[in-house]
Formats: sequence, C-alpha cells, structure tokens
Amino acid sequence: MKRPSDDLADGARAAVPAGLPRPAHGVADWPRGGHRSAPERPDTLPDGRPWPRLRVVTLADGTEGGLADTLASVLAQAYPEARHDVLPAGTSIADAFGTGADEPGAGHVLILRAGDMLAPGALVALALEAALTGAAAVAGLRVLYGETVLGLDAPSLRGTASGDDTPPSGGEILFDLARVGRAADLAEPAALWARLTASGAPLARIGRPVLLQGASEPPARGASLSIVSLTGTGHRGGAGIAQRRLGEALSLAGHRLAQVALTDESPAAAAEWADRFPRAEAAIRDFAPDLVIAGNLHGATRSLDILGRLRTESPVAVVLHDLFPLTGRCAYPKGCTRIVTGCDAACPTPDEYPQLRRGRIADEHTRKRRLLAGAAGPLLLANSDWTAEQARGHAPGTAVARVALAFPTGVFAPGDRRGLRHRLGLPGDDVLILFSAVIVDAPDKGVADLVAALRSVAGPGVGFVAIGRLDDPARLGLPNLYAPGPIAEEADLAAWYGACDLHVTASRLETLGQTPIEAGLCGTPTLAYRATGLTSAVIDGVSGRLVPEEPGALAAALKDLVADGAARQRLGAFGRITLESRFSHAAAAMSLDEALTGAGLLPPRVGRVRFAPEMLARFALAAERDGGSGGTVDALSPPIVRRLRRAKHAVLGRNLPFWMRRGLYLAARMRGALRRAERRA
Repeated sequence: MKRPSDDLADGARAAVPAGLPRPAHGVADWPRGGHRSAPERPDTLPDGRPWPRLRVVTLADGTEGGLADTLASVLAQAYPEARHDVLPAGTSIADAFGTGADEPGAGHVLILRAGDMLAPGALVALALEAALTGAAAVAGLRVLYGETVLGLDAPSLRGTASGDDTPPSGGEILFDLARVGRAADLAEPAALWARLTASGAPLARIGRPVLLQGASEPPARGASLSIVSLTGTGHRGGAGIAQRRLGEALSLAGHRLAQVALTDESPAAAAEWADRFPRAEAAIRDFAPDLVIAGNLHGATRSLDILGRLRTESPVAVVLHDLFPLTGRCAYPKGCTRIVTGCDAACPTPDEYPQLRRGRIADEHTRKRRLLAGAAGPLLLANSDWTAEQARGHAPGTAVARVALAFPTGVFAPGDRRGLRHRLGLPGDDVLILFSAVIVDAPDKGVADLVAALRSVAGPGVGFVAIGRLDDPARLGLPNLYAPGPIAEEADLAAWYGACDLHVTASRLETLGQTPIEAGLCGTPTLAYRATGLTSAVIDGVSGRLVPEEPGALAAALKDLVADGAARQRLGAFGRITLESRFSHAAAAMSLDEALTGAGLLPPRVGRVRFAPEMLARFALAAERDGGSGGTVDALSPPIVRRLRRAKHAVLGRNLPFWMRRGLYLAARMRGALRRAERRA
C-alpha cells in the first residue's frame, strides 16, 4: 500500500526568482506589481450583456495598517465597472447605496476589512460566476497567512459556526445587492452569508483564491477521514488520472489517504477471471479506513464483489468514471436497452473491452444490482449531470451524489501561444486544431465523424495536432498533421493545448470528458457534440460550442470557428476563468465534502471548509507552483509493436476473441509462476 507523501507540493515548481523573498501571502509581486495569472477579460459577458456593476466597500477610518495594500489590490483587478469606497464602520447598505439597493440591476457588493487584499483576478471570477448562476452570493477561497501561508478555507453552505476560531471574514463573498436588501449591516458580511444559507437562497462557491488575509496562527483543522483510494490499474490513463487527482484533493482537504491498485496483485490479463484479491483486501483492513473510494476497477476485475466484501467493514463509494458499475460488462451501453431489462448472453458486444464471456454477463449484472440496492450499498459519485441521471435511472434506490473532478489549474494554464509554438516546432500563424485521446483513433471516440469534420476545413493556413496513441497517422488523410504521440507529463501536455487555437472531439461516450477541461484551462475552447457528460465538460457559449448529434453539424461549426478568431479568443478567455473556478482541486474537495456530508460519512459542517497551505501551489497565482505529474499515460510503443497491432486489427479487428484472451491470461499466469520460482531460488 502506497501512503501519501508528507510534502504534497513536491515536484517541479515555478519558483520565485533568485534573490527575492517569498511573499508571506504566497502570491509574487502582489498587489504592487500586477500578476501573470490575472485572467484576460472579454469586453462583455458570454451572452453579450455588460459586466455587472460592483461596489467594493472597505469599512475603515483611513488610518488602519495595510489599507494602502487593500486599495492597491482593488485597483489591480482590471475591472472598470467596480467602484471602491472606504466608509465608516457601522455603515448599512441603505446608508452606502441609498434606497435603490434592493432594486433589479442594483449590482453587487463585496466588503473588505482594511489590510485584506483581493487576490489577482478575484472580481472577474466572482462576477462571471454570479452572472452565469444568478446566485444571491458567490464565495471563493480565502488564503490565511502570517509569516507564510497558514491555510486556505471557504465558507460552508450550511452557515457560520458560533465561536469559529478563524478571523471574521466576508471579503471572499460577492453579494447580489437586490437579494441582500438595504437593511443589512455591512460590518457583518459573514452573518449575511449565514442568513442567506438559512433562507435557502441560491448560493455558489468557486474553487479559486479571491482573498488574502493576515492571521496570527494557523486555523484549526476540521473533521477528517482515513480513506483508501482503490483502483484496478492505478493512476495511468484517463480514469486513473481522474482518480489520482481526486485523491490529491482529499489529501489537501486534510484527509489521510492510501492508494491500492489491484493489478499490483493480479495482472490485467486476468481481469476476466479475477474476483478475489487477498493481499489488497488485507492491506485495506490493516489501514482500517473510514471510507473506501473505488474507481475504474474493470482493468483488474469484471466483478464488483470486492466492494461487497469491503463494505462489511467500511463504507464504500464508487466514482463513476464510466458506467461499468451499472452494467453487465460494458463501460457504455451505446443505446443498448438491455441495461434496463437486464444484461445477459444476448449482449451485442461481449468481445469489446471490458470483455466478458456471454454466459457470465447476466450473473454479473444481477450481482452488481444486488450490491447497489442492498442495505449500506455504496455511494455513487457522478462527475456530471448526465452521469448522475444515468445512475439514478439504472440503480434506483442507490445513493447518488454529484462531484467535480480535480484538475491542476496551475499547470493547465494559458501561456504565450507564439512562444509555445516556437518551442514545439509548430507554425506560428496557422489555425491549429487539436484532437486528443489516450487512443486517438479508437472508434468509441467518434474518429470517423472527427476526421470527416477535420478534412472539411483542411487547406492552407490550417494545421492539425493529434495527441495520444496513433499507430498510423497517415491513415487519417490530414495534411499538415503533427502527431507527437502520447504525452505523459502534464506540463508538456499543457504546452500543446496552449499552443493550439481550438480543441475538437467527436466522442458521444463520456461521463464527463477531461480533455475539454484541460484544454479550456489553457485558454483553448472545445467544439463537441451535445451528448452525455460533455454537456458538463463544455459550457456551451462559455468554454466552447456544443452542436446537435446531426450529420454535418460538427463540420459546419468547425468551419465557423476556424474563420472567427475573435470568437475563439472570447471562448478561450471565458473558459479559463470558469473552469478554474469549477474544476480546481479545491472545487473538487468542496464537492466531495458536500457528498460525504450528505451521505452521513462526515458530520454536518458549519463554519468553514479548510485546506492545507499546500493547496495554494495548485493555482497559477501561487509564487511557487506545483509542476504537475508525469508518467500519466503509456509511452509510444516501439515500431515493431505498432506494426503488429496494425496487422492484428487488419486480421481480427480491434476486439479480442475469447481464445486470445484466454491465451494471454494463461501466459500471464505462467510468467507469474516463473517469477515466484525465481524469487524462491
């Protein structure tokens, strides 16, 4: 069992230049020197409306220490619709704004203490989320610091605790004046938040820092759990990456985490026959977790029986990286109705991964449904609205909670596009269209539709970038194609995203879709079908465009976006701002906190949700940034392996017949026996 490192911020970093002291609040050169991470802000909101009018109020008599920094941090926001007033303590909203404070269109207010500072880009991020959600109040993260960063936190959606041990706050909350009312007391913004939570008003939180506040000592940690993250094959590939990042979010929220991968005990070739893992199960029992969070098990087993055994000792949650936990064998039903009536031997795709012999499908489906519907059944964690709907429809009676996946927003961040192209050997002036997947030409990714759409815009001044495994790039028939292959380093992948103008996917089978979010964080919008979880990964008109699943729709929208550089730039800017707010490690941790609290696995939390100081390193504004992970996908196969794979596809297709699966399984068992004999010798 692998335990977490004590230093969650290990790895390559964007460090403070030599000779300069690290700022106590962890944000270099702020507020006097501006900041590289401040987001680009289009002239209007995504729907064309003007940006909201904001009032920033600081209650002070003008002599307080740090007031100059407060003023400087507001001026550096680059939000011309904001007005900053320094008002006497005890001023009410009525006194500050007159009788029009509760009228429609009255704007929003944010209340600062003297000495507190807004973080880079805070007003843009808060105002955009307020405009997109219509929330009565939007809160972000507060960074507490003394001589160094002490921790981060955010208001609870359940109000404020009495006797909270952290300094009074409220400067991280943007209030809709019309919803708050003119009788409110500006001196108590935290009480305003509590009043809104108690009234059931719609509230929103964004998972990025918006306030820097001095404190005398570290805040007390909240309730925490001992958690095992259980996977089939570890942290490689899309689902493995997502599971790893969720684990990081939990660790940064103060939980104790251990990782278990079933293929450490049993090879992937045995997945169709393996359903017991005594060493892994013993290690989990020894850890005595408060919770097991499982995900992507089908790379090591076609059964969920291990979860049934584990739940007798610990609560279990299952992350729905795909729909395998709901079906007899497949990851996505693809329109097959047998998931409703009961998967059985009539399954149309038993030889597609994850393969299972026909005669076993009905039994596995029955056992899964028994597990999901039983007393103390697992909590299903859905990463998109579509996935949550599927879970509730196909596992009635099972607890389902919506969570956000975590992305390293400090690694996936916009860069100098021209500089990135020069570094990567890409043409400086072409419109570059990127498409990406672990296996680029996998049929499930809609490769036929994708290639047809890309060919429709091929010509001078247009180039294509394919990231992922692609054994024969020439088969795509795309001119000006750059195919760097699989990219295992997150920082290198971010450079490729940031160098391109547009990301396109033709997939219709995603519980969420991670590549549109990674691209959007780098300022590159996505064009996709309005299908499955992509409707949560691509915010239509904000971080990209969604088109109906109709012939020619993808190609038509692609032609429009290739011709409209201004639209691409707007979508890229809005995408960066919104996706950082909704898919950071902190956003994921807050969503998990809500899910676990709602399921009774954490006590109801009032006061503040708290994070370790290392959380700051996950954001682009940090003076010292986490450099991301490596080894996330398998390296490019040698030429001989690629040729053999192409030959196999030509003769047998992409699927593995039973006799071949059985042969690989027996070979894996033989290799294991030989290794054990060598160790004994």
